[in-house]
Amino acid sequence: MAGDVETALRGPEAFPLARKAIEDMERCKIWPTPLNYELWLHYVGAPDGALAKEIGRLLALGEPITEEVSEELAATYLPKARLNEQIRDAGDQLNKELASVAEAIKQAQKSSELYGVSLASAGRELETHTEPTAVKKIVETLSAATRRVQKENKSLEKRLAESTAEVGRLREHLEQVRRDATTDALTSLANRKAFDDELDRACQEAREKGEPLSLAVLDIDHFKQFNDNWGHQTGDQVIRYVSSVIGRMAPPPRFAARYGGEEFAMIFPRERAADVLQTLEDIREEISSRSLKRRSTNDDLGAITVSAGLAELNPGESMEALIGRADDALYASKRTGRNKVTTAQSNDSAAAA
Repeated sequence: MAGDVETALRGPEAFPLARKAIEDMERCKIWPTPLNYELWLHYVGAPDGALAKEIGRLLALGEPITEEVSEELAATYLPKARLNEQIRDAGDQLNKELASVAEAIKQAQKSSELYGVSLASAGRELETHTEPTAVKKIVETLSAATRRVQKENKSLEKRLAESTAEVGRLREHLEQVRRDATTDALTSLANRKAFDDELDRACQEAREKGEPLSLAVLDIDHFKQFNDNWGHQTGDQVIRYVSSVIGRMAPPPRFAARYGGEEFAMIFPRERAADVLQTLEDIREEISSRSLKRRSTNDDLGAITVSAGLAELNPGESMEALIGRADDALYASKRTGRNKVTTAQSNDSAAAA
């Protein structure tokens, strides 16, 4: 899956994956353009994914991977490309709508100017012609001009109402696109990109206001072994279960995200690590309290457990350093038995001792 490939590119698997992508591109005689390279990273990194299957199908047929084909593959299978295309389409529609409204306003202005000319002309004629027949003709002319302006104004009002509705629809569409771009499809939690942006913002706010900020990183224990034994679909079932517990414990301003694979992260603005610890213990206990069953066969999957690492932002500390300390605390939980929560403070103290 796209999220798993992006996670792998941020870890030790990145270099072998990159080398494999280049070697495979050279073997298939695919030019290593930036777009092709991104496609091939997903091709070799997620061989069971829809993109890999489609590339495999094209290669088996001997179809040339042209620039146009690469762009179509990216637009269909890569989230970023789909997002860019949707934003571009919405922008084009918005531009057309605004151009149409501008033209309607221009036409209304022209009608108003002509109406002003008619009024001025009628005023001059009334000054020189007072006989009933002449006055009647002037009034009829003004009435006709007034009706034309009223018709133009009604048409403009209708067009503006339609445009307002269309712009509202486009705004909702772009908001949905934004949500899709920042949401993990499997868990409905925030994705890695949204997490990075939110943590950066939260760290800046904590520094500026002198407020505490805590970060927790959680990981499902023995997940690879579990996934190998029961398969990816059952693994996805477990990830969704864990994410539902984590998400329920993270009402705003807390922020929960799928960090990658079977790993999750939680941001706790204006909360100290000592206060957050109980929340993480509650999450850990609730997850391990239920015995899951495999949805397809009703087999007993046993208890699922998670390990967690917790760190509180230090004065002047970078976002990367905070993540590093939370990760170290997580690994300490893994090393010392799993199914537990370790804070960076206790871990550092233990190391110092």
